Amino acid sequence: MSEIASVLFAREEIGRRISELGREIAGDYGARDPILVSVLKGGTIFLADLMRSVSRPLEIDFLSISGFGDGDESMGRVRILKDLDTDIAGRDVLLVEDIVDTGLTLAYLLSTLEGRGPDSVRVCALLDKSVRRIAPVEPSYVGFDCPDRFVIGYGLDFRQRYRNLADILAVDDMAALQADPDALVPLLDGDTGGEPA
Repeated sequence: MSEIASVLFAREEIGRRISELGREIAGDYGARDPILVSVLKGGTIFLADLMRSVSRPLEIDFLSISGFGDGDESMGRVRILKDLDTDIAGRDVLLVEDIVDTGLTLAYLLSTLEGRGPDSVRVCALLDKSVRRIAPVEPSYVGFDCPDRFVIGYGLDFRQRYRNLADILAVDDMAALQADPDALVPLLDGDTGGEPA
């Protein structure tokens, strides 16, 4: 497929797992109608597929955040750029995340949401990179345990590219991708090889 990246989770596997998560969430919430909250931009594709798999009435809302500090790791210090439009007091909130890494940002978000008086706050993460966890947070629902590798596709990006890949790819040669951020553009035609490496 590519010497730069390989399929970690294929689109078919992702679809099956999201259907399972949807059934589990619907069963757990019973007669309660949750509000699903996604953090822009990475979680939007997962949210769209997950909500179609939950056979319960539900609402959705969005947060947008920006990290403080340099690089990819803001050590959990974030600023809310777009807040919720919905009052979540007395509601059941399911925070839908594309990936949970150190957990520092998630801990901040959970604290912020819990301070608004919801009945419950749970987390559904497509990927859980638990090997990098610093903050003591654990998602209630997890699609896949993710190895400690940089991943792209299915909403996850590299410099705002590759969110629209249908599969989740692990980057095998980060230096090559940094040198040529468009190196994987040919994979956007939909043929990434299909099977996990």
